[in-house]
Amino acid sequence: MKHTHPSLASGLPTGPLLRVLAGGTMISFAAVFVKLVDVGPSASAFYRVFFGGMALLLIALARGEKMRVRHGIWGMVLGAGFFFALDLEAWHRSILYIGPGLATILGNFQVFILAFIGAAVFRERISLRLMAALPLALGGMWLLLDIDPSGLAEGTVPGVVFGLLTAVFYACYILTLRRSQGVEGKLPLIMNMAVISLTTAVFCGSFNLMSGGSFAIPTLGDGGYLVAYGLLCQGLGWVLLSSALPKLPASVAGLLMLIQPTLSFVWDILIFDRPTGPMGVLGACMAIAAIGMGIAGQQAVQRKMVK
Repeated sequence: MKHTHPSLASGLPTGPLLRVLAGGTMISFAAVFVKLVDVGPSASAFYRVFFGGMALLLIALARGEKMRVRHGIWGMVLGAGFFFALDLEAWHRSILYIGPGLATILGNFQVFILAFIGAAVFRERISLRLMAALPLALGGMWLLLDIDPSGLAEGTVPGVVFGLLTAVFYACYILTLRRSQGVEGKLPLIMNMAVISLTTAVFCGSFNLMSGGSFAIPTLGDGGYLVAYGLLCQGLGWVLLSSALPKLPASVAGLLMLIQPTLSFVWDILIFDRPTGPMGVLGACMAIAAIGMGIAGQQAVQRKMVK
């Protein structure tokens, strides 16, 4: 009798699927922690990558992963850390202006930025599904923002600008991260993320110092939130995702990643009483569906290119 790996009725491996769902759920709380803590955006970014980076480093060392690589790799790692720092700096400010849900959805517009960078720089094709998804995403944003011709709510414009900058910087981070893992002599996976996280901490700490920000943690509760932010969102959540995503079909893995912006929006409503009527919910669904369409479309293009 032939034995098979335990799986769901769909044929997907149960273990990796559950790890992706658990990791995505953990990371969906990232914006919630940023909103809850009473520290500046640069300081909260610093503590996320410092605590998370130290946890990842301990995991990598326990796995016997080495830090010795050829010199050319370090430039890529430095670049990834720099773009990730800019991503967090923009995203944290967006969260404080427009809330965790909308800021996270805007940050996930990186799928469109990545596609356009790929087309402009690497001559990659843009899928028809992604092109169709863009107006759907913009329509969803219009409904989510509840745009009134007489004027926008205070903080909306800078919040949206920072959210879109998050998407740009996150796309640049993903490109450099992929490059750091796609060359000969690369760092092992978890060690690579540990080093990038700690490099990001140096940049975020420097930004905080240059802006005159404080590293003080006002209360024990704030400290607990920051530790949870780093360990769960930057550490454990990332390890769960990185270990499980390669074991799932690319189309399924990409769509599962939508759990993060979806749950972030739900937490914004449940925890922070975000005022969201039926049209706002429709807008969120449209935007998240558009992100999913973009992911699926670009994955289809990449599979054809490989063939």
